[in-house]
Formats: sequence, structure tokens, C-alpha cells
Amino acid sequence: MNAKWLGLGMILAGLWLSPGAQAVQTVEKNYAEHCASCHGAERLGGTGPALLPENLARLRRPEAIKTIAQGRTATQMAGFSDKLTKEEIEALVKLVYTPLPKMPVWGADEIITSHIQHVFGTLPDKPVFSADPLNLFVVVEVGDHHATILDGDKFEPIFRFPTRYALHGGPKFSPDGRFVYFGSRDGWVSKFDIYNLKTVAEVRAGINMRNIAVSGDGKTVLAGNYLPHSLVLLNAEDLSLIKVIPTEDGSGKSSRVSAVYQAEPRGSFIAALKDVKEAWEISYTEKDFPIRRIQVKDYLDDFFFDQSYRHLIGAARDGKKGQVIDLDSGKLVAEIDLPGMPHLGSGITWEYNGHPVMATPNLKEALVSVIDMQTWQTVKQIKTLGPGFFMRSHENTPYAWTDGFSSGDPASRDAMTLIDKRTLEVAHILRPMPGKTAAHVEFTRDGKYALVSIWENDGALVVYDAATLKEIKRLPMNKPSGKYNVYNKITHSAGTSH
Repeated sequence: MNAKWLGLGMILAGLWLSPGAQAVQTVEKNYAEHCASCHGAERLGGTGPALLPENLARLRRPEAIKTIAQGRTATQMAGFSDKLTKEEIEALVKLVYTPLPKMPVWGADEIITSHIQHVFGTLPDKPVFSADPLNLFVVVEVGDHHATILDGDKFEPIFRFPTRYALHGGPKFSPDGRFVYFGSRDGWVSKFDIYNLKTVAEVRAGINMRNIAVSGDGKTVLAGNYLPHSLVLLNAEDLSLIKVIPTEDGSGKSSRVSAVYQAEPRGSFIAALKDVKEAWEISYTEKDFPIRRIQVKDYLDDFFFDQSYRHLIGAARDGKKGQVIDLDSGKLVAEIDLPGMPHLGSGITWEYNGHPVMATPNLKEALVSVIDMQTWQTVKQIKTLGPGFFMRSHENTPYAWTDGFSSGDPASRDAMTLIDKRTLEVAHILRPMPGKTAAHVEFTRDGKYALVSIWENDGALVVYDAATLKEIKRLPMNKPSGKYNVYNKITHSAGTSH
């Protein structure tokens, strides 16, 4: 065959590619190999967020190049500078800033169509097990996408069941602790009846979801989405749709939702918008769920409440100061010195020298910030072994426990740092499984025992006596990302996130 016919044959067979076509094929191959498993084959998100221009408004292209090359602090985003050339990284950035040919729609019709009712009729209102229903733990095992209901007295599993893919934001409970609600990164909301050990209902509230909240009266669930840019109100009884609220500022600028939480004393949900400088208070006790817009000085990527729920403490990922917003007046009342990247969603509170203080781990720096909640001044910055992610305590323990989860150093990722709440000094360092990542402490309802996650596929829950720090038991688990005590959650313990 001569060259002419060979060339024509290659074109006809689709084997010959122009330089431009070769570049497209290369970037698509690189995306499929390095990005799709976390961000989805269509860039719509998975365990990681969606990679679309609509979701990258605050990330400039030079920073995006740096992120792909070096990774992103306090996330599972790894760096790829050792696997991809500079040109390949730049091509990936160009790809993720390119709009999809057709943006998927996920509105009321799609939500209603996705609704699944697993149980019809009324289930018995007494537990089918003998364990204390208020001292149960819901353990999320992200290694194989399951959850375990754990007896908090005997530390024995009661029931293990599959969940939706990549649960995110922590499960939330009904006020009586009977039902637990899960939100997944790909938008599914699930309701599980702990008493009867059955999934009741499910609905897909979005394509890429941030987290959910359950109202203090137990009647409503709110889901906050990255994609589409929306808040979705659901009936807590069966997860049927109540309302879809587009998240836009007064000028029509659209925004992702950073997080949603319920503020029971206020009878409202609080939502922070990630791409506009607003926080929304949405009343769940009033008809039609009216929205009160609160202007804030900087973006709120993360936030936290004081125990009265009057003050919202928030921070931007790339900010220099934390903001304290008086929710009654809607005004900024203080700025807090919070270096690095505080993880306010994991903040806790306690009394120190007669003053209420808050403490937050830091995702970027090896320290815990302790702030006086009357003066909003820094009481102390406590050095730790490495940047942490989770912090927990209990009213009946003298220690605040924090991890080194955000550290790149294995010597600190396997350590739990215990801070004496009376002296603000590091009192103990525990290494539950040397060389393995330790994270996320939760306490039994009485605070006598602390449970630590070994965040590995061949991981475990390690149970400690919270007073003597003696190990009591070790339960094998598949990457237990978090465990949530029913009583501590529904009573809004000062030592756990809300």
C-alpha cells in the first residue's frame, strides 16, 4: 500500500490525529486517569467537588495550576507535579474552566422523580434492640460506604448497612434521636429509622451537595448544594420536596452553598454562601420559609455558633481574620485573630477562668486557637504536633482532644493531642496505632469513654477510658471517618460539632 492510501486509511480508521486532536485526547486521558475518580467522569463531582467554571469563581487560574501541581491543604487533593508536565497541568486547568456543552438540570422535577419511599405506613416506635437508644453511635465507614449502629455501653455493633456513595458533612438526627439523616456528596439524602434498623426514604436533592441540616422541631430537612447553586427544603417525614431556593445575591449573582446548620433557639436554618458575601437565615417556623439576608465582610467557607446561637463565627479559606456576626442585629461585632486556616466547623466550647471560650483546630498550621467569647480576644495559641482537622471534648472530661489529620507528616498524623481545658497546656500525646492516621474523637453520653478513628481501610475504632486514658477495646472498621453519639448530638453538647 502506498503512502497516499496508507494516510487515507489511517484517517478513515480514526487513527491519525492532528496536533490539536492529539492534545485534546491527551488532556482527556489525563483527566480520566488522575481526576475522574474523585471529581466524576463528567466533572460533576464525586468525593471531590464539581470542576466547572460555575464552581471555580473564587479560584484563579494560576492558583488552579498550583493546586493541581502541589495539592490543596486540608483536602484529599493530592499534587501531581511528579506525574504531569507543566503543559499537561495547564491543559487540565483549561479543561476545567471550559463550560460543559450542556449544563445538567437538577430542579424540582428531577428531585421529585428521584424520590424513593422504602417504607410505607408506620413502624413500631420502640427499638428492636435492648441497648440504650440515646447512647448509640452512628459510625460512618467510608472505606466501603457503610454505616454501623454501635452500642455505646457494650461497644458492640448492632447493625451494619450500606449507605450512598461518599457521605459528607456528618449525619444529622431527629430531635428525639430516633431517625438519622445522611447526605452524600453526589446529592442523595437518606432517612434511616434507628429503632427499626430500616432506611425509610431517599431523594436526590442535587448533583453535588455540601451538607444537610434537620430543623429543631424535626419537621424539615435543608440540603445545601454546590451544583446546582441551590438550597432544597424537604419534608423530614418522607423526604418529599417542599421547595427549591436558588442561591443568588440581590444582583442575581449565583453561588454555591458553603454549609447549612440549624439554630434551634432561633427556629431557623443558617446558610453561608461560598461565592457571595452573604449568610442567610431561613425561618422554619414561619410559612413559606422567609429568607433574611445578612451581609458579611468576607466569604464564609466555614462557620460555628456560640452556645446561645446568637453569634455566628465564620472564616474564609484564604482570609486573615475570623468574623463574629451578631445574628440578632446582623452586624459584625468583632474580628478574631485566626492564623492559617481554622476549621471552625469542628470548633468546641467550654468554661475557662469563668469565661466561655471557643477552640478551633487549624488545617494549615500546627496550633489550636483558644478565643474568649466575651472579649473575642485570643487567650492562647496552643502548639500541636501538626495541623489538625477534628477537635472534640465533653462536659465531663478535663481534656480537649485534637488530631494531626491535616499534617503531611506521618509522625503527627498518627497522634492524638490532649489539651487540659483547665490549664490550656498539652497534657498527653496518644498514638492509637503507630504509623496509621488517627482522627475524629467522640464521647459516650456520660463522657466516660472516648472513641478514636483509625482512618484506614484496615482501620478500627479504639475505645479509651477518658479519665485513665487506658485502652478498653478495639473494633475493626473499614476507614471509619466519624462516629456520632445520639445523645451528645441531640443535646448540642459543647464538646461536639452541631
